[in-house]
Amino acid sequence: MSEQLLIELIERMSVAATLAFVLSQTNIFRRLINRRNTPKDAVLLTIFFGLIGITGTYAGIPVNDAIANSRVVGVMAAGLIGGPFMGLSAGLIAGGHRYLLGGFTAFSCALANVCEGLLAGIIQKRYPGRPIPWWLALLAGVLGETMQMGIILLTARPYYMAAELVGEIAVPMIVANSLGLAVFMLMIKTAMVSQERIGAEQSHKALDIANKTLPYLRRGLNAESAHATAHIILATAGYDAVAITDTERILAFIGAESSHHAPPANITLTTATRQVLATGHMQLAQDKTGIGCSHTGCQLLSAIIVPLKCADRVIGALKLYYTRKNAIGQSDLVFATGLAHLFSTQLELTEIDHQSKMAAKARLKALHAQINPHFLFNTLNTIISLVRTKPDLARDLLIKLSAIFRYTLHKTGQNITIDEELAQVRAYLSIEQARHGEKLVIKETIDPGLGHYRIPSLTIQPLVENAIKHGLQPKPAGGTLTLKVTDCGQAIEINIIDDGIGMDLEAHNPLEHPSGESIGLINVHERLYGQYGASYGLTLASQPNQGTTITLRFPKILTDEVDDCA
Repeated sequence: MSEQLLIELIERMSVAATLAFVLSQTNIFRRLINRRNTPKDAVLLTIFFGLIGITGTYAGIPVNDAIANSRVVGVMAAGLIGGPFMGLSAGLIAGGHRYLLGGFTAFSCALANVCEGLLAGIIQKRYPGRPIPWWLALLAGVLGETMQMGIILLTARPYYMAAELVGEIAVPMIVANSLGLAVFMLMIKTAMVSQERIGAEQSHKALDIANKTLPYLRRGLNAESAHATAHIILATAGYDAVAITDTERILAFIGAESSHHAPPANITLTTATRQVLATGHMQLAQDKTGIGCSHTGCQLLSAIIVPLKCADRVIGALKLYYTRKNAIGQSDLVFATGLAHLFSTQLELTEIDHQSKMAAKARLKALHAQINPHFLFNTLNTIISLVRTKPDLARDLLIKLSAIFRYTLHKTGQNITIDEELAQVRAYLSIEQARHGEKLVIKETIDPGLGHYRIPSLTIQPLVENAIKHGLQPKPAGGTLTLKVTDCGQAIEINIIDDGIGMDLEAHNPLEHPSGESIGLINVHERLYGQYGASYGLTLASQPNQGTTITLRFPKILTDEVDDCA
């Protein structure tokens, strides 16, 4: 009887194996394995394991007013997967059911199930790996079933019946149930590995698509970027159709049935899409009704719709279609959610980059605005000094000043050509020369072919003004100001050189320790640093009573990059 009982018990293990496979496919189980389950998940899984134990009871074989069964598989699996509480609870469910069936081993079997569930939970707590390997499950099964036989001998009465029963069922149940528990855990682990492999493949595919779509999504979510992105997904992922929407309309629809789904043929959003946009949660459609297409004969029969987000704000939706019913599987869920997350991250980074550029542009304009009143104040002082003594010259200078400011107001915060900047500088110098006369000598050395490169407006003039005011003007005899524009390969250098009173940079460097008198220098330096980076800006070279050289360095640029930030 023992050999026949063993064979029958092993045959009935197929029930436990089937249930193990079903369990491994559920989202609740995956959350449990990854330790992300909610209390509700724990309760549902406990009940499920308890029901597996009850199924093992009903699949059992009557022996001497008792039942040779596989109840322990569900109970100990609960403990090995979910820990002591889940193992104990599943033992109470399955053991309680066994107790209600009656028989002289009812109490003994119920108690044994509770103890086996608790034992499996303790093993799970002490084993650091996840999930429990099959060989450990096999040893746990042997230990648990041996413990059950001991409990039957200790608590079941009459004793002779208990001893006779144990003698007949001990070896078959220990062998069959230990193997069954090992198979149960092995199938769960195999299914998990398979899911992880599928998830890895889908993640790799999503990353590949995200990499290809990055150049388009950097421009934000619009019809052009959506159309290019949908084409890439359709060519790579194997769906029958792909659509992308914003919060109000379909931006792109590529693939099957595009004749009536793609804009401008159809720009309205389906009920499922509007629900995704409103809730921020994924929606599945496994038939035509779920998709909600009113077009007769539409072949789109399955869809997954996932939200696209920027921070916590839903800005659109990604829709993936099949022309088969019930075609959306777990791999589609992994792929769609992963891809939507990557797209959302790209769009969020694009928004952050845009905001950063806008902030930088605002800061450049603020720094630029500091120059205008400073320049105006100094120039008006020059003109005021000439109003009574040389009114015609003062009038001519006011006209030049008006022209300078008319031009400056139109170019505020922009890059202008070096030729345009030098025209402003020459207009300013004509004002200063009118004031200082022969005491101010101007020289220019400009390499040919540089005039069309761009430079932030009001960059050279504040430096020239600083050289005259702080270098040459305090010198009784005046001096010479030399302006040099030099081609340095990938960069341009502009030198403003004066032979004025100079300064001791070791005692005080205005670029390192700004003061109210160095507003022009600091302003220009910060604008160049902010726009071009740490490799560019101003440097100073000066010796007391020998003069100062201000070197301005910036890259060769042909476009107005400040405006491009917008």
